[in-house]
Amino acid sequence: MSIRVTLDRVLLEKRMSLTELSERVGVTLANLSILKTGKAKAVRFSTLEALCRELDCQPGDILVFEDGQSNEASEAA
Repeated sequence: MSIRVTLDRVLLEKRMSLTELSERVGVTLANLSILKTGKAKAVRFSTLEALCRELDCQPGDILVFEDGQSNEASEAA
């Protein structure tokens, strides 16, 4: 997948647990875990907004685009 979720890194920087974030944003621990592990296929803007508000960050701090073609070319070399 070209979009990578870096929620674990942001949580570490903010010294916050996934459980604490779940309580603050009102999203279940299971859904945040799916997002954190990169298994989510989509994220609602309202959820992204709540995460950014509680973590005091920007969406680009949580979601990173990685060009898959560059990675495939590197692996072939």
